[in-house]
Amino acid sequence: MYVKVVEMIGESESGWKNAVQNAVKEASKRFDNITGVEVYNLTADVIEGDLVDFKANVKIAYTE
Repeated sequence: MYVKVVEMIGESESGWKNAVQNAVKEASKRFDNITGVEVYNLTADVIEGDLVDFKANVKIAYTE
């Protein structure tokens, strides 16, 4: 069994957890058998002192 990894950026207006979830949901449309996710960078924009537009860089592992 081989494990492959794809890198993606998830985005959300409501938080980093949702950004990660959005990346996994998008990956699941293209890849079967997702087995794990590694979050390696979290960022957000700031407007008037508030965090907005959350982004998560992730590596998603899947098997074929």
